Amino acid sequence: MLHGGKLVAFPTETVYGLGANALDASAVARIFAAKGRPAYNPLIVHLADASQIHEVAASWPEPASRLAERFWPGPLTLVLPRRDIVPDIVTATGPTVAVRVPAHPVAQALLRAAAVPLAAPSANRSTELSPTRAEHVLRGLDGRIDLLLDGGPTAGGIESTVLDVTTMPPRLLRPGLLGVAELEPVIGPLVRAPSTQAETADVLASPGMMPRHYAPRTPLECIEAGREMERLGLLLAESRRVGWLAFGDPASMIPSGVIPRVLPSDPAGYAAQLYAVLHELDDARLDRILVTLPPDRVEWLAVRDRLHRAASI
Repeated sequence: MLHGGKLVAFPTETVYGLGANALDASAVARIFAAKGRPAYNPLIVHLADASQIHEVAASWPEPASRLAERFWPGPLTLVLPRRDIVPDIVTATGPTVAVRVPAHPVAQALLRAAAVPLAAPSANRSTELSPTRAEHVLRGLDGRIDLLLDGGPTAGGIESTVLDVTTMPPRLLRPGLLGVAELEPVIGPLVRAPSTQAETADVLASPGMMPRHYAPRTPLECIEAGREMERLGLLLAESRRVGWLAFGDPASMIPSGVIPRVLPSDPAGYAAQLYAVLHELDDARLDRILVTLPPDRVEWLAVRDRLHRAASI
């Protein structure tokens, strides 16, 4: 199916991806059409092994080699100078290509069987919640794709970390499952790209930089810890149906009429369940989802990034 230009959704260790032959511009165009994805938002190219990097990248900087040796296969995407063989539609006409080697056994088996690089963004409609289960994929893309490989729930829960290694020091374009504390010992200090760049750029340097992204259809609102009761009271006074994603155990604080959910208090556990819980609340016919933000610490950077983008209007 992939060699015939079809679209195949498949699990990775982060979220489900929507794959097409990355070297077939017409097939990649079908990804953009199925997702309703803007042309200025580039895609990640997935490889079966780091040895294939020169099929799509024009150079392989030394920091990239160190990172790949340590973290591939895994949830790390590297932005590299592109080869001309990569169609413009994959890179949004930009000079770089985002590449990763996924660790999920189904993704690995698919890449090795297809024997071509796969362009694969998350398997959802553009700006909406990423899918961590097969039913999440069908929620937005049923009838728009050709095949879905159901590998069960994904383990990571949020998307890969994206690093631009065409500059020194490397730039963190999108925080993800691999944190700064894990990356910097390998390649030294990182520069964090300001999120405001995405609001003004004609072509994005990486996926995941749009101001509004990863969002449920139900309006989502973030709030710092300690202010929830007041905000919940105001929403309930307006007769709003509210879901509350609390941080820590709210115990007896839950107001009547609120649907509460609590995730693990560690960043990895929280990330693994975040999208699944937001999908659940999104299906509950609510008027608002209120999310208590986790602490503003570096280990929570990726989760807070996803929540802030989900709440952007």
